[in-house]
Amino acid sequence: MRIDVIGGGAIGLLFGGRLAEAGADVRIWTRTSEQSAELAEDGIELHPLDGSAARAVRVKSSWIGNAGQHIKDENGTGRTVLLTVKQTDVDEQLLERLAMIACPVSTLIVSLQNGVGHLERIKSRTGEAPVLAAVTTEGARRLGPRSVRHTGSGDTWLGPWKENEGKADHMLENQQKMLVSMLQSAGFASSLSKEMESLILRKLMINAVINPLTALFDVTNGELPQHPARKRLMKALLTETETVLRAAGMKIREDGWRLIEEVCERTGGNVSSMLSDVRAGRKTEIDSINGQIVRMAENLLLAAPLNQAIVELVHALD
Repeated sequence: MRIDVIGGGAIGLLFGGRLAEAGADVRIWTRTSEQSAELAEDGIELHPLDGSAARAVRVKSSWIGNAGQHIKDENGTGRTVLLTVKQTDVDEQLLERLAMIACPVSTLIVSLQNGVGHLERIKSRTGEAPVLAAVTTEGARRLGPRSVRHTGSGDTWLGPWKENEGKADHMLENQQKMLVSMLQSAGFASSLSKEMESLILRKLMINAVINPLTALFDVTNGELPQHPARKRLMKALLTETETVLRAAGMKIREDGWRLIEEVCERTGGNVSSMLSDVRAGRKTEIDSINGQIVRMAENLLLAAPLNQAIVELVHALD
């Protein structure tokens, strides 16, 4: 199976490496030519969750700037593109490159971004290529340009979103099933879902509580709930966020707080992407996460003062 992974960050390296180990033909598309050269020369260095010795996995790699020279689909069976960059990186330039890489209609585009709003932008630039929504709670930390540590096991769901509902054909359904099977072979707990809208909002809720607070307190996911004051703040932020998202259509069967606790436990050693961005002096995804909660609340005539305060506090760290 041919898989193009766009993004050489933690999730891109983790999924790309594990899928290559499972037998997929993987190409990692990177933001810099230097990272691409390292990956092409030495492969991905995977540090397993169980703490065992790291292992090198061979993959192909290309610089995203060369996307116009994309490789054609030689075997005619279609390809899968995993878009693993952060939502803040889904700009016009990246969408132009994505359209080049995914130009065959048989290419399946799978979007793994946090937040909402990006799927519409992706679809508007990729024409007839089918776009799937995806949500994952796997934890990973990039240690270097070619090195990644798996920091927490989770679940990965794939499925159509509202713009694609009712448009799936037999070939697309087979591609989805093949991808899920490949992800399972790579050791990821993966499944298809017809409730992606709720799952996307569910992931937004998790991110809105965990990511900004780990960034503000400079702690790992597992450390976050260990202090009573932090725990009280987490619960207050969850209550406000959950109220807004339920009003926006989120259907969630689990207890919200227990779900947050489970994610913190399962990804205990993980440094959230927002904390990593703050430490590295990069722009965070705060506007796409808690900022989105604030915008939803305004549209629903609800109040979200705590989310608004969190947005301002994280911006103060930028």
